[in-house]
Amino acid sequence: MDAQTFAILVLLGSFFLMVLLRFPIAYAVGISSVLCLMVQGLPVSTMCQYLVKGISSFSLMAVPFFITMGVLMGTGGISERLIALADAFVGWMTGGMAMVNIVASYFFGGISGSAAADTASIGSIMIPMMVDQGYDDDFSTAVTITSSCEGLLVPPSHNMVIYAMSAGGVSVGALFLAGYIPGALLAASLMIGSYIISKKRKYPKGEKFSISRLGKQFISSFWALAAVLIVVVGVVCGMFTATESAAIAVIYSLIVSVFIYKGLDWKGVWKALDKCIDTLSIVLILISTSAIFGFCLTRLHVPDMASRAILGLSSNPYVIALLIDLILLILGCIMDMAPIILIATPILLPIATSIGITPVQFGIIMVLNCGIGLLTPPVGAVLFIGSAVGHCKMEKVVKATLPFYICMIVTLLLVTFVPGIAMLLPELLGN
Repeated sequence: MDAQTFAILVLLGSFFLMVLLRFPIAYAVGISSVLCLMVQGLPVSTMCQYLVKGISSFSLMAVPFFITMGVLMGTGGISERLIALADAFVGWMTGGMAMVNIVASYFFGGISGSAAADTASIGSIMIPMMVDQGYDDDFSTAVTITSSCEGLLVPPSHNMVIYAMSAGGVSVGALFLAGYIPGALLAASLMIGSYIISKKRKYPKGEKFSISRLGKQFISSFWALAAVLIVVVGVVCGMFTATESAAIAVIYSLIVSVFIYKGLDWKGVWKALDKCIDTLSIVLILISTSAIFGFCLTRLHVPDMASRAILGLSSNPYVIALLIDLILLILGCIMDMAPIILIATPILLPIATSIGITPVQFGIIMVLNCGIGLLTPPVGAVLFIGSAVGHCKMEKVVKATLPFYICMIVTLLLVTFVPGIAMLLPELLGN
């Protein structure tokens, strides 16, 4: 065994061993990188340099700002207004509360950018409300956790910023635009699944549709929805960068939450900022340790080797695209979203582009795959949160989620094999 092969075995073998032993992912990435450097005889100071280099990025500053915006608006009385808007929009349908849950997640996801925040915020309101109206608790929880993944696609999503950085200069504005149609498609597929189940189980309808009620709720929710408009339009039109737009969004969300909706006082703001620091510390540690892990992968030519191995299995681009989806789905079962994006992007993006998938489209494919992983044992963070919020056993939730998994997989296949779904808006608007 030559030195390069041994170093690769040490890097990947120790990493996956620690993942299986349930080490915190940042520790698994960092320790495996140190072991790889030691095997190659490189100084540990190299790791220190790449740790700093990994987070020394102006564009990366958008991540803490978007996280702060989501937390401020998520705890500032926004979710109740968005639920009321969704109820006025789709509550009249069969299984109306399930439809409200899905549409509310689409609206709220565009503000929080986080599936976990969506599940905790929307779920804490919607699940008890659905159960009180005769919906099964496992069904209510399943609808909540699967629809929360819409927030990963609908901008502004900090995961898209992380992907743009990992992919090496992909336009954040193009990624933001690309997420709207796949997010809407995911919502539509989940609504179809919910409708079929609701018909079968005879779940109730809501109030009759009323234009005046819809208009009233839209006006009430306008200030919340305007936050997304400010960010996306500003970035797409070139008025400011993603980082600048995120900073503006934080100030705007602070004003809306404290002075307009009055869902937060200043004490609540400090608590929200404390929550932001907890979330941000995890993200930044992952980004910094993933930088040295990426250095080790590149130095050992692992991306090239992986590319040759996958392309050697088949020359059919459809088969290769399915293999990429399968790899990401498997990784989603054992890893969190941010490390998958940081580690897998340099390896899989060149393979994807070689079969005609653009970097922007691949970003949407990756985010959606990782979103499905958030619902999949044994590391499905959103699955755990949903079970806790819904007070429902995880086994029941997983079983109830199976029909919605099918809806999500169908959406994933459409996004993978129909480029126009992701690329329509970026190409139409020249991003």
